[in-house]
Amino acid sequence: MSNLEIFSGRSNQTLANAIAKKLEMRLGKCDIENFADGEIWVKYNSNIRGKDVFIIQSTNPPSDNLMELLILIDAAKRASARRVTAVIPYFGYARQDRKDQPRVSITAKLVANLITHAGADRVITMDLHAPQIQGFFDIPVDHLYSSAVFMPFLRKKKIPNLAVVSPDVGGIKLARAYAKRLQVELILIDKRRPKPNVVEVMNIIGDVKGKNILIVDDLVDTAGTFTNAVKALNAEGAKEIYGVCTHAVLSQNAIEKITNSAVKKLYVTDTFPSKNVGEKITTLTVANIFSEAILRCYNNQSISSLFDISKD
Repeated sequence: MSNLEIFSGRSNQTLANAIAKKLEMRLGKCDIENFADGEIWVKYNSNIRGKDVFIIQSTNPPSDNLMELLILIDAAKRASARRVTAVIPYFGYARQDRKDQPRVSITAKLVANLITHAGADRVITMDLHAPQIQGFFDIPVDHLYSSAVFMPFLRKKKIPNLAVVSPDVGGIKLARAYAKRLQVELILIDKRRPKPNVVEVMNIIGDVKGKNILIVDDLVDTAGTFTNAVKALNAEGAKEIYGVCTHAVLSQNAIEKITNSAVKKLYVTDTFPSKNVGEKITTLTVANIFSEAILRCYNNQSISSLFDISKD
């Protein structure tokens, strides 16, 4: 793998180091600094001419993370890298994927354009909020699924009398895939969102009384959707309530909400930088998946055949 080089921005260096370790490599050295006025400056400290360069960096706010990725890509292209792949564990702005009201931006498309025009040849990401975002890119996108980590873990736990719950209509395809693979019942929560980050639970479609519940979602941000779902399920007679989510954004007082809720355990991945998440939240690493994806991409092997859950 003499032509393979892996670099990391500053958004999640812990995961980047774990990925490099799985590949039995070291992260390439590059200087990333902020000038006094806040501008970002990047310099690669080794010759990457003709190399296959993978840049690990998420695009979650603050916007410096996105800008840093764009500068890293541009610097790699100007240093004559043969191919530049943006490895984006968490694709920020993914929830702004449509015009749901007048005079708003489709920011997910804008971010895709910026990454493409900066010079990325390929993108590797995980659990996009809407899989259709892949179509926003004019370059190949490898879409990985955290189910490759969660499914073996959940099967080992062997939770009895289990039912899988989708906390909203948008997540039903993901929840159905989990329910099918675990061979359990699927239950849906119909919710109404009067305004951003405010959730009102309306109806539970399915019988949860006396059952252990697994809530499946792609991300938990303010934890409003998640904790309201837990509250509604608990009120309907559910027994133990668990949750799995890929991206633990956990903004504002989300951790406090989860700690004070009736959930027994929430399992998340390390696509987001680690933080003090409390005893009810357990983090599983996705370093194995990303390292395998990088290796297969470098060797021009199939990636989708390993991680595709969407066919279920």
